[in-house]
Amino acid sequence: MQGVKSNSTSAGKKIYTISELTKEIRFSLEGSFSSIWVEGEVSNFIRHSSGHCYLSLKDAESVLACVIFKDAADALSFKIEDGMKLVCFGRISVYNKRGQYQLYIEQAQPKGIGALQLAFEQLKNKLKKEGLFDAEHKKPLPLLPSRIGVVTSPTGAAIRDILNIIDRRFPNMHIILYPVKVQGGGAKEDIKEAIEVFNRLNNVDVLIVGRGGGSMEDLWAFNEEIVARAIYNSKIPVISAVGHEIDFTIADFVADLRAPTPSAAAEIVAGKKQDFLDNIENLKQRLKIVLLSQKDSVEQKLKSLRERYAFKQPKILIQQYHQRLDEIAKSINQGIGHILRKKEMQTLAARGRLTALNPSAILKRGYSITTRISDGTIIKDESAIKDGDLIKTKLAKGSIISKVTDG
Repeated sequence: MQGVKSNSTSAGKKIYTISELTKEIRFSLEGSFSSIWVEGEVSNFIRHSSGHCYLSLKDAESVLACVIFKDAADALSFKIEDGMKLVCFGRISVYNKRGQYQLYIEQAQPKGIGALQLAFEQLKNKLKKEGLFDAEHKKPLPLLPSRIGVVTSPTGAAIRDILNIIDRRFPNMHIILYPVKVQGGGAKEDIKEAIEVFNRLNNVDVLIVGRGGGSMEDLWAFNEEIVARAIYNSKIPVISAVGHEIDFTIADFVADLRAPTPSAAAEIVAGKKQDFLDNIENLKQRLKIVLLSQKDSVEQKLKSLRERYAFKQPKILIQQYHQRLDEIAKSINQGIGHILRKKEMQTLAARGRLTALNPSAILKRGYSITTRISDGTIIKDESAIKDGDLIKTKLAKGSIISKVTDG
């Protein structure tokens, strides 16, 4: 068999190795299906740590394995999820290792809804669940802003409108522009950086972030997640002013306040100051009315006091008060005397009771008290003494020492 090829027989028939057959099939498929559109429902979607995506597209009867390499996956504006219906463009080829044909997707679009609109809804739902739109996170605008930061294009209509309105209404307001790209590549990074720089410097009272009108693609930088999180994390209050009144972006939902246009944002900021000045004028008028009213009231009270008897005859009034004081003093003295007499009688009565209870008084009436000398015990019963005990008998005057003898 030496010199005979492995893919031939003695009869001259070609025998393929598995690799050769797979290669031939791949060439055939790639030649026939080098650029095709395929529609199907997504299942088993996985994004590998490498950035490549693996999924299946299926219909009611069949399943097609698909791959989206990292560069194509990064270019998608929306997030692929299981159950989503896609229209995909790519090429059919064979994965040699498993001998499996699959679609290598280069572009993908959600069926029935634009890719940008789907991406908008996906990010909106994600950030809403995280609480970035919650009212409790909204910061109030300053009452009297003196320095306003503006993040927009230096050549667009937005900055011109803002400057015209501020200059016309309050020329003493200081505007600081951070020029950025507002659409296209690098726009989202520019806007994010501008917001973060203003926060690091902390040199403005409020931020206006926006641009003039345009298509959804033109406004897309304000629908990017990094811009939304920069607005949310800003310690400086942010007014979102993107597009026209009918345009809504993710930035509008995250910002502390949405203005329908850049001009409206300038009106809001200037209006805050005007509201304050109007309020000051209103308070001045109210204070004036209150002071005039109080002045009239005080004058009426003074007039009434001047008409009172005390101011007409002050000496007589003082004499009457002296007389009243004398009457009060007399009443107090009488009360004190009554209390002293009562206490004196109580004291005499108590003294009499104490005298009656005094043992000396009892002795004076002929009674005596006998105690045993050894321990001082008062003898109340003859059984308490025995023969030989010394006893002491106390009389009204003096005492007698006795010795008990049996007898």
